[in-house]
Amino acid sequence: MKILVITELRQSKWNNASFETLAAAQQIASETSSTVSALVIGKGVGPFADELAAKEVAEVLLVEHDLLEAYTPDGYCVALKQVIENAKPGLVLFPHTYQVRDFAPKLAAMLGKGMIGDCIGYRNEAGKLVFVRQMFQGKTAADVSFLGDGPWFASFQSGAFRADLLKLHASGKAPIHKISVDLKPEQIRTKPLDLFKEAKSAVDLTQASIIVSVGRGIKAPENIPQAEALAKAIGGEIAASRPICDEGWLPMERQIGSSGQTVAPKLYLALGISGAIQHVVGMKGARTIVAINKDQNAPIFEIADYGVVGDIFEIMPALTEALEKAKT
Repeated sequence: MKILVITELRQSKWNNASFETLAAAQQIASETSSTVSALVIGKGVGPFADELAAKEVAEVLLVEHDLLEAYTPDGYCVALKQVIENAKPGLVLFPHTYQVRDFAPKLAAMLGKGMIGDCIGYRNEAGKLVFVRQMFQGKTAADVSFLGDGPWFASFQSGAFRADLLKLHASGKAPIHKISVDLKPEQIRTKPLDLFKEAKSAVDLTQASIIVSVGRGIKAPENIPQAEALAKAIGGEIAASRPICDEGWLPMERQIGSSGQTVAPKLYLALGISGAIQHVVGMKGARTIVAINKDQNAPIFEIADYGVVGDIFEIMPALTEALEKAKT
């Protein structure tokens, strides 16, 4: 089976979820004797194709066109439909981004296929792929499989796989194949405008390598600055569980969990977070989880790599001071 990974660029930069999805494809390929092809689409994206070619893929498909310089759902769907019909992959994978949510279901429907979106994992059961996706805000998970012939379409949630496990090409570089597509201006029904920009206070926590997150144990909004000081000292972003954001102590864009952002940083420092399943599903993909909680029976310790039973109000300032001293 051929697996095709559709990568994503935004404002001439990689969306890191692309590499997470590529890592998922490599893992699936190793278990199903499949090959992986990676695709980059846009205008003037040759350097990104070169970067993809350094990964362990059979080939890189480079799709360039003047009308693909700016993203439009019509342009992407018309172009990718032609590529998929020509390449004939058995499985097409996407990172589950806002852009993918916009065009991928339309693309699948154009080819008469269904799509399983927002997956957090998969299983290989005797050669049959079963995709796992959350339901009811992470309270349960559904096993979903495809019926009929491919190509099948699926997207993986940010943080579901680790980009740092991505394998490099054994011989240095995979071949790059430029793909021509037939695309006309009248096929694009929308006119791209300036990209939507959130408030200046907004942050994309999925791109953070270090996150310091607070829960109910922070007790009061006036204690938030202590956690923010620690985050600054360690070079990370501040985040929180849902109760903290619901109270307005931190902005909603700082929320981690099933109704917030899903992250997979190198380090996740959980301060006074009990570890409810709704929060855990949003951060369990972190490479290293350090939990500090005065309750030794807190569920967060079940997934933590390192656990400290103690008072965060004693540990936060001490840790901040130690980090500041280490910088001098």
